[in-house]
Formats: sequence, structure tokens, C-alpha cells
Amino acid sequence: MYSLKTRLVFYNRALTTLKSTNVVHVKRTLYLHRSPLFTRTDARWIVWRHSSSSVAATGEDTFLKWFLLLIPAATFGLGTWQVKRRQWKLQLIDDLTRLTAAEPIPLPVDPLELTGLEYRRVRARGRYQHDKELYVLPRSPVDPEKEAREAGRLSSSGETGANVVTPFHCTDLGITILVNRGYVPKQKIKPESRMKGQVEDEVDVVGVVRLTEPRKPFIPNNDPDRNRWHYRDLEAMSDVTGAQPMFIDADFASTIPGGPVGGQTRVTLRNEHMQYIITWYGLCATTAYMWYAKFIKKIKV
Repeated sequence: MYSLKTRLVFYNRALTTLKSTNVVHVKRTLYLHRSPLFTRTDARWIVWRHSSSSVAATGEDTFLKWFLLLIPAATFGLGTWQVKRRQWKLQLIDDLTRLTAAEPIPLPVDPLELTGLEYRRVRARGRYQHDKELYVLPRSPVDPEKEAREAGRLSSSGETGANVVTPFHCTDLGITILVNRGYVPKQKIKPESRMKGQVEDEVDVVGVVRLTEPRKPFIPNNDPDRNRWHYRDLEAMSDVTGAQPMFIDADFASTIPGGPVGGQTRVTLRNEHMQYIITWYGLCATTAYMWYAKFIKKIKV
């Protein structure tokens, strides 16, 4: 009974205290106490949050603005690089063309001397050893104008055949070299189908020096046993024929009637740099305008 009276007195005092207190202040204090920011008023908390969001958004926009500017800058650099590459390619083609048209020099005896003479014209006199012919295939006849038109295509039209490589004993030098006599179509690969061109007499040959070449990707391996060659491996060809690792492409003037057609040196290199220049500079102009419209003129795109 005494305990019940004590509790009633306590509740009565607490109720009197609450009546004399500003309820609004109490509610606001309780609300703010649950706020994660522990600020004193709602207004100040709202203003602080709005300011922080604006600063964060401004920082993100600035980063995005300068980051996207890298796109037109990078494409401009790539376009300029392709301009330099095109100039280099044109100069290389011009140098090769001049070398293959220069006055021929005597063929050196030492194979090492040919290392720095690739695409240089040389001359020699001797006899072909037709019984040791090699066939590099498949090959198509060289037509520089046609190849320039078809540069960049995945495939080209036209006939295919083989290049006939024949050991050539140089009577004036006492050495045997390898001579790419030229192109023959499929039906003329066998020697008996072109006996008119299988001359036994001494002949003068003018040709272009060629060095050994590595096997390119997707190119089959050479098959010496079946006499099927797909790329110019001078060491292997020399082992089979007994010739020196010296190789020349006979020019068109050295063609023997009824035999392979000479002049099968390809000096037309792929030159697609103008297409790349237009592509990269076009992308640069487009992305630069979009960046200007978005961040300078404030146009929504």
C-alpha cells in the first residue's frame, strides 16, 4: 500500500514538470538526437547537406569534363602519327622502286656481301641446272598496278601458279646461286610442259638480290621432300640443291621465250594510311564538337 502511494506521488510530480516544459523544444531535441549529424536545428542540417551535394557534383563534372577531352586529343595524336607513317611508307616505296631500276652491278662472290644489297640489281652469266628446279607456290603473277588497286582486300582475283627457282652456275665466278626465273601457271609447272624455255646454253641474267625470309603466321611449312616451298628459306634451299645461299629474282628482260616470266619482285607495299588518317581525324573532329557542345555551350546531346 505504501509502495502504491509512492508511485502515484512520483507520477504526479513528473506530470507537473512536463506541463511546465516547452514541448516543442523537447520534440525537436529528441528528433535532433536521432539525427546522424547531431545538429541543433533542421534548417541548418538541410542547408549543410545541400551544400555538400553541390560540391560533390561540381567535382564529378570537372573530372568528367577533362577526362572526356582525352578522346579528341588521343584521336588527333593517332591521326598525326598516321600522317608520319604514310610519309615513311611512300619514301620506302620510292627507295625500293629506285633500287630495282638502278644500273646492275656485278654479283659479289661472298654471300655475306649481299646482306646490305637487298633489292639491288646485279648481273651474272652462266647456265641453269634445270634438273634441280624448286617450286614456290601458290603464287600469282606480279602486276604492280593491279596490286595497288587491290591493296587491303582480304583476297584478290586472278590466276595462281608457281615461281620456278633454278640453280644457276656462274661460269665467270665459279659459284652456283639460286635464281627465281619467274612465274608459270599451274598447267606449266612441270618442266616437260615448257621445254622451249629449258635452255642449256650460257645466258646473261640480271636480277634483284633477295635475302632469306622467316615463315609468316598461317603460312604452311616448306616440304622439301615433295618440292613444295611456301616461303624463301635460303639455307634449306641451298641444302637441297647444293647452291650457295645467294638468291636473285630475275628481271623481266631476262625472260626466256617459252619459260617462266621474270620480273616477279614485289615492291608494292600496302599503303592504307590515308584511310586511317581520315578515320582518326574524323573521330577527333566529331568528339571535339560534342565535348564543346556539352561542356562549353551547355547543349544537351
